Amino acid sequence: QVQLVESGGGLVQAGGSLRLSCAATGRPFSQYSMGWFRQGPGKEREFVAAISWSGSTTYYADSVKGRFTISRDNAKNTVYLQMNSLKPADTAVYYCAQGNYALASMSELEYTYWGQGTQVTVSS
Repeated sequence: QVQLVESGGGLVQAGGSLRLSCAATGRPFSQYSMGWFRQGPGKEREFVAAISWSGSTTYYADSVKGRFTISRDNAKNTVYLQMNSLKPADTAVYYCAQGNYALASMSELEYTYWGQGTQVTVSS
């Protein structure tokens, strides 16, 4: 059974940084892409970042490009999301997800397994 457990969320002031982690168990971690999505108050869930199985390919939403960095450590079965220059608009529940394939994808349809989410709140 696949389990994804996020951590690292919290309250931060605008301009600050947070690093989210997502530990995965249940499938050979290094064989699958990973992604981060978020859902803000009253909004639909949206794509944030994705990384291929090897880490060689990454994708970002335009709204976070240049501020967020996705990375993975296959030896630790963990994917990270480093978030810098945070804005109040980044306030959301952040979810990690494990892809169905090795290649990275920006589509929710390509992800079967999801974590429970971690709250990120950015104050102005």
